[in-house]
Amino acid sequence: MFYGLKLLEYTRTMTAITPQPPTKAQLLELVAALGTAQWQDFAAAAARHGLTSVQAKLLAQLKGPVPMRGLATLLVCDASNVTGIVDRLESRGLVRREPDPRDRRVKNVVATDEGLETIRRVRAEMQATHSALDALDEEERTALYGLLERLRPGMERRA
Repeated sequence: MFYGLKLLEYTRTMTAITPQPPTKAQLLELVAALGTAQWQDFAAAAARHGLTSVQAKLLAQLKGPVPMRGLATLLVCDASNVTGIVDRLESRGLVRREPDPRDRRVKNVVATDEGLETIRRVRAEMQATHSALDALDEEERTALYGLLERLRPGMERRA
């Protein structure tokens, strides 16, 4: 019995010193939980600006002109859904449609200055996300960024 207690104590000590590496399932669950929390924070900040989460997500994709069909792919939805979303954003002056210079049949969506400012404010107001990242020092944020960047190409191939 004494030996068993000593072995258990030793195992706990060694586990605390050298914890088992997380499984892929544990890592994926944590990444999903973080993504969900970030999305909820994004949606709440967007709502404060009168935007739905999907409208804000579309606006966030506009780093330059993007074809309507391209937005449907990015948002993982039907092109007809994008038309309604763009209509609502356009009526608020946050985006505009422009003909593509290479193919006038294609309509590109471009963020207006007001749209760019709105999405900048949405991102800046994501308090829960900012607070969570404040728990990391500069070195930890740099390491996390490097690790996530290494994962991105594998995810983009599957998308």
